[in-house]
Amino acid sequence: MRKKDCFYLGKIVKKYSFKGELLIKLDTDEPDIYDGLDSVFIDLRGNLVPFFIENSQLHKSELLRIKFEDIDIEADADALLKCDLYLPLEFLPKLEGDKFYFHEVIGFKVEDLHHGSIGIIKAINDSTAQALFEIDKDGIEILIPMNDHFIKKIDKPNKTVFVDTPEGLIDLYLEE
Repeated sequence: MRKKDCFYLGKIVKKYSFKGELLIKLDTDEPDIYDGLDSVFIDLRGNLVPFFIENSQLHKSELLRIKFEDIDIEADADALLKCDLYLPLEFLPKLEGDKFYFHEVIGFKVEDLHHGSIGIIKAINDSTAQALFEIDKDGIEILIPMNDHFIKKIDKPNKTVFVDTPEGLIDLYLEE
């Protein structure tokens, strides 16, 4: 399995017991949909390795308590601390309407209400306080905040995001 065919599920943050149980900090708004998984992929030194789950249950709000098969002692659990967990993209729940996952809109065209065609989404920058569309317009990078007030429509069949950006935002990038 390749990382590009998967989505980030969470990180192993600490041990739960001396019997090899671990706590996973899930990267989701709906942790309960991941309770009862059969297996996950763990990133071990850049390789995704499948691990089978003996049992799991939600622990507090966003933590998942997991007991992996063949991880029965503290030392084995220690080796997995701080590792990232992944699942194949097909495990993502389907989203309705204009909701989307970041990876889905890469390559979509962006159309602005005032400027027309802006360019193509080449990436999503979610390392800032607000996620940003990184758009390529003929070699010029344009950043547009992924704000519900700016995003007017997502046309998935035609791979287009329609936005209404504040006056002057696009001009900042296009002025010589």
